Amino acid sequence: MDSTLRLFTKAVTWQIAGLFSMALIGFLFTGSIAASSGIAVVGAVAGFISYFVHEVVWARIPWGREG
Repeated sequence: MDSTLRLFTKAVTWQIAGLFSMALIGFLFTGSIAASSGIAVVGAVAGFISYFVHEVVWARIPWGREG
């Protein structure tokens, strides 16, 4: 099982990658750096929280584990 620190670090690095891709997609759709940045930040925060909670919940479920 991963430690809480490892889960947190994985979530942060995943969200950094997502932040840049979301900003690019937002910019392509809006043509605005400000709007795309806002979309990316809100998406990153929501995604980070969702990912972290999802991982914590699944870490407590023994189903499908071997060993």
